[in-house]
Amino acid sequence: MNILIIEDEIPAAKRLKELILECRPEAIILEVIDTVEDAVEWFGEHQEPDLVISDIQLADGVSFEIFEQIDIECPIVFATAYDQYAIKAFELNSIDYLLKPFSKETLMKSFEKFDKRNFTKSPSQEIDFTSLKQPHASGNLYKQRFLISKADAFIPLSANDIAYIFTEDKAVIIKTKEGSNYFINHSLDELETQLDPKQFFRLNRQFITSVSAISKIAQYFNGKLKIELEPKQEGEVIVSRAKTPVFKNWLEQ
Repeated sequence: MNILIIEDEIPAAKRLKELILECRPEAIILEVIDTVEDAVEWFGEHQEPDLVISDIQLADGVSFEIFEQIDIECPIVFATAYDQYAIKAFELNSIDYLLKPFSKETLMKSFEKFDKRNFTKSPSQEIDFTSLKQPHASGNLYKQRFLISKADAFIPLSANDIAYIFTEDKAVIIKTKEGSNYFINHSLDELETQLDPKQFFRLNRQFITSVSAISKIAQYFNGKLKIELEPKQEGEVIVSRAKTPVFKNWLEQ
């Protein structure tokens, strides 16, 4: 049984390898990969493993970006400290979603699911995630408004009024289409899961943009893209080479 681990925290990767070998002594750990870009490259150069066990938040993005860029048939077990990604995970080839820290017994159950499924995709073995996906289909999954603190009061801000969101000195700031800035007590990772992906895109670790805020896209060196936003942003906004195909596909939706 060949297993690929996608995990950017060294202690977590080490512990996961130990648990895997306790559960499946015959397992072969092919490699431990810690970035989205390296994972995309790995899949392009290797045969698919029997199983992928992947963290979600990686050094250069979220692991969902890997599986948006490549088509794989092997099952995936997602392991993360956050529960807000569950619905998105089960839209992929996920057979389980583990919340860190998890025990040997919990991982053993994931292997049991793998054994039962054996990834034949027969109708009798297919896992039914319809109930999990239903909120996504109805459009109720994504936030329509955010409560923003302003002076000594709160104001509701419609998601439609957001041009882009960026980080600055560890703060997360919403830039509205009118040019106002509002601090928000959410991380970009959290906001990425809360905003409609048809309207918003995670450009890099510092920026999430609405499609309407993109004013210019220029070729950058080494296959990257340089983005100009409106209202004008401070500094350069670069889309990585690995994320460029996904970004272009998103723009053409």
